[in-house]
Amino acid sequence: MAIFADKKTRVLIQGITGRDGSFHARQMLEYGTQIVAGVTPGKGGQRFDDSVPVFDTVDEAVQAEGATASVIYVPAAFASSAICEAADSGISLIVAITEGVPVLDMLRTVRYVSDRGARLIGPNCPGLISPGQTKLGIIPGQIAAPGPVGVVSRSGTLTYEVVSALTRAGYGQSTCVGIGGDPIIGTNFIDCLDAFEVDPQTEAIVLIGEIGGSDEQEAARHIKEDLSKPVVGFVAGRTAPPGRRMGHAGAIISGSQGTAAEKIATFRENGVEVAERPLEVPDFIASALGG
Repeated sequence: MAIFADKKTRVLIQGITGRDGSFHARQMLEYGTQIVAGVTPGKGGQRFDDSVPVFDTVDEAVQAEGATASVIYVPAAFASSAICEAADSGISLIVAITEGVPVLDMLRTVRYVSDRGARLIGPNCPGLISPGQTKLGIIPGQIAAPGPVGVVSRSGTLTYEVVSALTRAGYGQSTCVGIGGDPIIGTNFIDCLDAFEVDPQTEAIVLIGEIGGSDEQEAARHIKEDLSKPVVGFVAGRTAPPGRRMGHAGAIISGSQGTAAEKIATFRENGVEVAERPLEVPDFIASALGG
């Protein structure tokens, strides 16, 4: 099985005719993702790569093709409106790849999506992949393989590195989710941990955090109190200087709050093994799975 998306998920791409949208739509199609429609206002009636119908609105695409998930590749200025349009049209899973979305826009948008019963992943995220079934976003399909390890991460690049290391070591994945590193996101660590906990395919979980905020600390306490499956952690940014943003908008240390050392200590206090380097994660997973 998988969490959030599988081979039955019917996907539409908002911004399918743009540079990024078209490139990644082809990658997803090649992987086997069931892309049933694209949306670009003003280009309705066209076909993408002679196979995927393009519509002017998400509602038209949902009505005509039965899409249940949307992947968003539209400019930051329009991303919030695109997310809300998808939620209004009955889409249950929205994956926003777009980066640079204003925080104030996301404060309103996250509540709007939640009120309509949809799940938002992102923005500023690499999306998700359920290996051998589907991928929604930009995670390279060739680095992943089906298996028992769930992966959730704030960092796109570290997601790729850890997933690749797991695959090389023979530990495939159930689903890999990049939740995004912005201050306001739709799906957090705890949401993914809970989904992995009830997924019968997932036997162990990798959580990849980074400096900034307190999401990792909250996740650590949740793991101790509510999860039965083993979790392995990794936290990026051990040498980051206080007050300087490192990559993501949410990755900034304020005083002693949000440091890698603080997060690692909290994980260990709550029984979560923490790898020192990404390439050590497979060894910890081997131990967790009794390998």
